[in-house]
Amino acid sequence: QVQLEESGGGLVQAGGSLRLSCAASGRSFSTYTMGWFRQAPGKEREFVANIHWSTWNTYYADSVKDRFTISRDNANNTVYLQMNSLKPEDTAVYYCAARFLGGTARAEDYDHWGQGTQVTVSS
Repeated sequence: QVQLEESGGGLVQAGGSLRLSCAASGRSFSTYTMGWFRQAPGKEREFVANIHWSTWNTYYADSVKDRFTISRDNANNTVYLQMNSLKPEDTAVYYCAARFLGGTARAEDYDHWGQGTQVTVSS
């Protein structure tokens, strides 16, 4: 079982940066593909980025490519999302998710979820 806790959200002006962190507790963090998703008010949850458990290959939604960077630190059971050049449309609750082995961008394939952290980008 894995428990996830996000941190690092907040209010930032357009063009600014934030770094989200997701701390995982439990065993075998290194065997989980880690993903970030977001959900804006009135919209469905959408994929942002993930990092593969084995290859550490990364994959991004087109809307965040070249602005966001996902990374992981297996020694500290943590995954990060560095967000640069933030836009008002990036405003959402950001969720960390874990999937045992495999790699996927589909929310329904992830086994464990955090509670989310709010990111608000003002124009």
